[in-house]
Amino acid sequence: MGKEAIDIDQQICLLKERGMLINNEDKAKEVLLDVGYYRLGFYWFPFEISYPCKTRRIHKFREGTNFDDIVKLYYFDFTLRSILTKYLNRIEIHLRTFITYHVSNSYKGSPTWFVDPAIVSQTYVDSFEREVYTSRFRQTPAIKQHHKTHEDDKYAPAWKTLEFMTLGGIIHLFKAINDQQIRRNISEHFNVCQLKVFESYLSLISIIRNHCAHGNVLYDIALPKSIRRGPAGRMAEADYQNLHGAIKVIYYMIGIVSRNRQADLKEELIKLFNKNKNCERVQKTIAKATGIKNICEIFA
Repeated sequence: MGKEAIDIDQQICLLKERGMLINNEDKAKEVLLDVGYYRLGFYWFPFEISYPCKTRRIHKFREGTNFDDIVKLYYFDFTLRSILTKYLNRIEIHLRTFITYHVSNSYKGSPTWFVDPAIVSQTYVDSFEREVYTSRFRQTPAIKQHHKTHEDDKYAPAWKTLEFMTLGGIIHLFKAINDQQIRRNISEHFNVCQLKVFESYLSLISIIRNHCAHGNVLYDIALPKSIRRGPAGRMAEADYQNLHGAIKVIYYMIGIVSRNRQADLKEELIKLFNKNKNCERVQKTIAKATGIKNICEIFA
């Protein structure tokens, strides 16, 4: 599509001109109005002749490309985001709870240790009110009630404040803690001995969490930095930057939180990845983009 909007009938005609098979045009129109031409483009891209080239796309489809396959890939990605979101939320809550508990009990005399320069970096303290404890943050009902009850408190204590910080904010705070042993204790709680590896895992979780939260395309994600080698397990070199590696880390981390939830994640992923096993084109596309040829290998 160019710079001028085109209607649904024109979209259908354009896809057919480019070589896409559309068996049920009424259903295709329904999907295009529901999902959108532009968003679906992320899912038919792997079926284009010029794939994986992004700068010189000719927008012609390989022979046999079917609109139904594009929809299958879209719903695979949609379901994958839904599954991962559930377990990433569990990891996030556990991380937040343990950091709050461990650091607060290590510095009992400083309930607002997150702005204590003896405990966290001065740079973090200086930016806290501007970047975290904003006027909007203060309007969070529990925080607002705290200040109504305790008018002299500049900040609510850690067990209230951290509860409403974003995952990215929690990770930023973790990295700002001055005492390396405190940070190492938190890392070792997740059975990760090296801080650099733990921070790599946290960064990965934050990236995938944000992709899921914003509905971004996930199946062909290319991580900005390679995952560091650690207890999540070894994998092929390319998998340290794709979904294969990401799922291994998430599977490892949820296993630290709960073995039962880890088993649930395994069952849901196997069911999802096997759903399209009778559709060779979709299955091959998923395997190539994710780096996952056999989902069971993730859990070995």
